[in-house]
Parts: sequence; C-alpha cells; structure tokens
Amino acid sequence: MIKADNKKLYMVSLGCSKNLVDSEIMLGLLEKEGYCVTAGPEDADLLLVNTCGFIGAAAKEAIDEILALARYKQLDPSKKLVVTGCLVQRYGIELEKELPEVDVFIGTNGFHNIVDQLHGQKTPVPLAHSLEQSPFLMDSSLPRKVSTPSHRAYMKITEGCINRCSYCLIPSIRGKLRSRSIPDLLTEARRLDAGGVKELTLVAQDLLAYGLDLKQQTDLRSLLLGVLDETGIPWIRLLYLHPARVQKELLLLIAENPRIVPYLDIPLQHVSDHILQRMNRPYGKNQIIKLLAAIRDAIPDAALRTTMMVGFPGETENDIAEMIDFLQEHQFEHLGVFAYANEEGCKAASFAGQIPEEVKEERLRKIMELQAGISFTALQRHVGRVEQVLVEGLSKESDLLLEGRTRHQAPEIDGCVYITRGTAEPGMLVDVTITEAHTYDLVGEIKE
Repeated sequence: MIKADNKKLYMVSLGCSKNLVDSEIMLGLLEKEGYCVTAGPEDADLLLVNTCGFIGAAAKEAIDEILALARYKQLDPSKKLVVTGCLVQRYGIELEKELPEVDVFIGTNGFHNIVDQLHGQKTPVPLAHSLEQSPFLMDSSLPRKVSTPSHRAYMKITEGCINRCSYCLIPSIRGKLRSRSIPDLLTEARRLDAGGVKELTLVAQDLLAYGLDLKQQTDLRSLLLGVLDETGIPWIRLLYLHPARVQKELLLLIAENPRIVPYLDIPLQHVSDHILQRMNRPYGKNQIIKLLAAIRDAIPDAALRTTMMVGFPGETENDIAEMIDFLQEHQFEHLGVFAYANEEGCKAASFAGQIPEEVKEERLRKIMELQAGISFTALQRHVGRVEQVLVEGLSKESDLLLEGRTRHQAPEIDGCVYITRGTAEPGMLVDVTITEAHTYDLVGEIKE
C-alpha cells in the first residue's frame, strides 16, 4: 500500500468525549499513513467529519459541517470528503442518497478501517462502509493521537450501553455493552502517564456497567486500583456514574485516594417517580435521596453534578415543582438541563402526553435560573480557600490572565478558575488562593 506522504488532513470532531477518542484513533491511523493535520480546510487533501447523531440538534450541526466542507471539495474536486460516526450509523443509507459529494461513509463499527477505505478501489459512486458488521471495540494496540492539551486525556473503557432508557438511541447506534480488559486499559494508562498526562478522565456511557459483560471479576473499582498502582497520574476523573449502580465500596475508594478527584457526575434525569418509570430508569426518588446522603457522608468535600431533562411526555407542573424543591434542597454544584425531544426510533416518541415546545423552554429556563443561584452560592464557599488548580494556559477571555480548573471542575463542561496573579505553564498543578466567585467561575492568585 502506498503511503500518503505529505498529504494534509483537516478534521472536525463533533459530540461527546467518547466520540473524540474515536477521532483521535483515526488521527493516529492517518498520521501513521503519512497525513499531517492542517489548521484550515482550504489546505487539506482529506476533509474528515466525525459526527454525532444522538439528538436532532446534533444531527443538524453535523449536516451543516458536512455541507460547509463540501464547498471546499467543489472548488477542488481532488479533495476527498469522509464522514464517519454516529450520524452515519443512524442514517447511512439516507446520507448516501442525499450527500453525493461525500466520498466515503463509515459507521461507528468501522472507523478503525479508515485507511483501507481511503485506499479502496475507486468507483464512480461514494464508497459506503457496511453498517451491519460485528461490533467493534478499541484496544491499546491502535495508534492514537491525543488532540486535547497534552496534560489531560480521555480513556474510553467501554463501548455501547447495557441500559434501555426510553428516550435514548445509544444502544441502537453504538450497540450492546463491550468492556475492554483491565490489562489493556492499564497499558493505555501507562502510555498516557509517560506522555505527561496530569488528568485522566475515564469515560463511558455508564462507567459502573464496566465489566458486566465479562466473565471474569472485572469492575470499575478494580480498574481504578490498577490505575492508582501502575501510574503516577495525579488526577483521575470519572464520567459518568449511573445512579442505580453507585456502591459504598466505590465511595470509600474515592474518599481514601485523593488522586481520584472528589467529583461525581451522576445523571439523574428526573426525580418524579412516575416520570422515571416512563423513562425506564431503574430507581426512584427515595433511592436518589439515600444515595446523595451516602455520598455526602463518605466524601464531604465532593462536588456533585447531575443532568435533568424537562418536558418528557406526561410531565406535569407538579413534576417540575417537585424537581425545583429537590434541587433547592440538595444543592448540586453543577447541573446540566435539556429539553426532551422526540427521536425517531425511541420508545418515548410514541408516548401520550407530549409537551408543547414553548412549555419545555419555559420549564428549562426556570430550572436554569434556579441553578444559577445555587451555583453562585456553592462557589462562594471557595473564597478564601487555597485550591489546587490544573493550569490550562492563557485565558480565552484575556491573554493577561491564566486559566485553570480545580478538582471540582471538569474539562469542557464546567466553569474555570481565572488566575490574576502569578505565572505557571500549562499542565502545572499550582496552589491558588481563591479571591472571588461568580455564577460559574472562580478567580484567584497563585500562592507565593
């Protein structure tokens, strides 16, 4: 096979951190073939979009990106346009018909074969990768080019999902749960440690489902013990923890090991028992309250993040009032809120009691306004404290400021710390005295 020496690649990676890991594997494979990344599509020989197709808004964003890159291909037909990921897995046949400007389509099960697809026999029609092949599971032998800043990285420990929430398409797009082995994950973790990673974020659709598909005794706690033992990575972060599977043994492990940051992202989705039942979430409000009490008892300094969905079919004003009361009582440091949207193929799309869009938006606004006050109050407690901060580099707001995060702030999704005094390089862990707190961000000075 002839290598593509000096060929230039422009890539757009959409969606979640799990999708980003897939993108990084494709970057690694293509770099090995001689491609180098370029900053702009106009210079690229290969235009690549790794799509998200989880919800309608993500699908629209992906289509917009594809069409934007297709314009560069129209100006220079020698460019090759490749589209991969969840949107292809979901709508591959339709996309082939509607987007003839795309040369290659590759679903979620075939992205590791991207080089073979690019070098496939030329045909007058787009080369479509089979969407009906056996499920793929990455391993540490695949080349991977980490695209995040060198001091932090994601490690995907499973593929697919074992849960069957009535509003979610992930199992139909990504397939059944497949867990990587602990030895394979530790090989990757050691490699990332050697590369200078200071923060390793373990990601999966459901971290606590890890190992449920394997015959041997494998679970998240055993994996964490291995990472603690075989690497020196100072911050280990967990995204996400299913509410029905959080066990006391995991909480004690986090409490006893400061390298596992005390940050728990537990997507609850709702607190009304009848809505949770319709969502096919296997827990109720009382179980949630007991779980939060157990967390606060075991890890008093834990930062809790959750996700709430408003406007699910059948949701009433009483259900929203119940959610508001719950959030006021339990004071989550971080909260993501989104409005339910019907997705073709989801069970909930056929449910009675669909909520008008304007009602969904009003409920979302109400919850977000509530959380803004809760977040502001929670961050005020940090003022005067000295917090360890991982420095990201110059601030996006001003090159006169540095920017970083405490252990209680996850990359990409939470606020940050603006550092107004002191110097530090990206990737350094420094002690910062917090001087101010705003709605979502902190301000501080590096301690002398």
